[in-house]
Amino acid sequence: MATAPNGSFASPAANANYVIPGLAFTRAGFSSYFLSGMNIWSLLATLLVSLIAYDQISYLWRKGSIAGPNWKIPFVGPFFDSINPKMDKYKAQWASGELSCVSVFHKFVVIASTRDMARKVFNSPSYVRPCVVDIAIKLLRPESWVFLDGKAHVDYRKGLNGLFTRQALEIYLPGQEEVYDKYFDMFVDLSQQTHKGKPFPYMPMFRELMCAVSCRTFVGHYMSDSAVKKVADDYYKITAALDLVNFPWILPFTRPWYGKKAADMVIDLFAQCAAKAKVRMAAGGEITCIMDGWIKSMQDSEKYRQKIAKGLPVDPSEKPTQILRDFSDFEISLTILTFLFASQDATSSASTWLFQIMADRPEILDKVREENMAVRNGDRDARLTMDMLENMPYTRAVVKETLRYRPPVIMVPYLVKKAFPVTDTYTAPKGSMIIPCCYPALHDPEVYPQPDSYDPDRWITGTAEAASKNWLVFGTGPHYCLGQTYATMNLMAMIGKASLQVNWAHHITPLSEEIKVFATIFPQVSGPCMAHSYKS
Repeated sequence: MATAPNGSFASPAANANYVIPGLAFTRAGFSSYFLSGMNIWSLLATLLVSLIAYDQISYLWRKGSIAGPNWKIPFVGPFFDSINPKMDKYKAQWASGELSCVSVFHKFVVIASTRDMARKVFNSPSYVRPCVVDIAIKLLRPESWVFLDGKAHVDYRKGLNGLFTRQALEIYLPGQEEVYDKYFDMFVDLSQQTHKGKPFPYMPMFRELMCAVSCRTFVGHYMSDSAVKKVADDYYKITAALDLVNFPWILPFTRPWYGKKAADMVIDLFAQCAAKAKVRMAAGGEITCIMDGWIKSMQDSEKYRQKIAKGLPVDPSEKPTQILRDFSDFEISLTILTFLFASQDATSSASTWLFQIMADRPEILDKVREENMAVRNGDRDARLTMDMLENMPYTRAVVKETLRYRPPVIMVPYLVKKAFPVTDTYTAPKGSMIIPCCYPALHDPEVYPQPDSYDPDRWITGTAEAASKNWLVFGTGPHYCLGQTYATMNLMAMIGKASLQVNWAHHITPLSEEIKVFATIFPQVSGPCMAHSYKS
């Protein structure tokens, strides 16, 4: 009899519940098998090591062949150096090569140290745009004109250029001299009455004085004295926020957070001034400040456009030099804030150094005093004019040498918009920061013999005036400083008037000529330093 087939038999491999020995991980997958042997701490450690490796490899790839550390402190880099910068470390960085680099947090920074490298960056707008420092675009707002390129930037600049002509600067002089008179009296009273003739710190006084001069020049009397004092006091918070590289976000109760609040307050005040100026200028008011002049040009341009649109005859003399669009109160406010931003710390630094240097070199101050008395025909109370300022060659040399010897702007950060071939062998990567440095060019011994000595005569009998390529105090290229003539004249006017109206003495310390970096550079003084009294 034949045997019946066993219909219940099946191959083990066909059994869905059968597991091949040694291959138990296949059901859950390889990743589950792998992770089952790890705890959370080993997983985090692996992730951390991977991130550190990526951070180092990324830094070395972007560094390429230029000078810089061979490795980066994981993630933060030299962050703590950036919040407490030292001049000697900057000098060492500049000396390390014409191009060098650091990396802080997410930001890769290329430093252009030589004159030619700095000028190349300044003159490469297709590759770079100003970014000042990381936090600045958040304080000044990204729509601010200084961060714009192309036509948008030109639309602003063509209207602003006319605000710094000789004729315009003459209009601003009475407002500036009014501030000098007020603050020189205040300094003397502070010295004689409050401090009883004893020395006291002087840098904070110059910060307030220069803020007051700027506000009167920029917005005239649309801002009250108390508002000017508020801006001067709170602007310190903006300066304190300007670390070269900061956290990517504005965290509550940090320096950037307080700086942003101060900047917002100033923007609101300047917008109120703009609204008042538009009403006054439309009613036929005279120009007394930069805001007046700019708004008057806008209103003249609008009248011209309306006549053309209506087909009315227009005499050629009625056509404005530049036909401007109408800027909003907010746009005007942001622009005036950039003027304050550019001037406040720089002129505070320059005036602090200028008064200290003059006190420590009385033979130079005597020459300044003699020249200023001569242009006033012996009348120390004669009001300032542009003719006077243009006939003070020695005072001008003193100011220029101060700006060279202790330049208020030692570097100007730019953002790389696209891969930038800085040299034949190095390309700065897109998104990095590249910083042309001004200090080395201004202390080049081949151009300025004995560069660490203060010598105004180099601008009169020497060759300094011919070294225009090294004169990077106000930058160069399409984003050069609009107010460079104003800044120089302002310092000349102030030190000239002070030489005739005030006596001051600087109490020298071992650190008086040493440099402290705080957004710009100041004397590294450690205590009370100056007293004031009226000249006899």
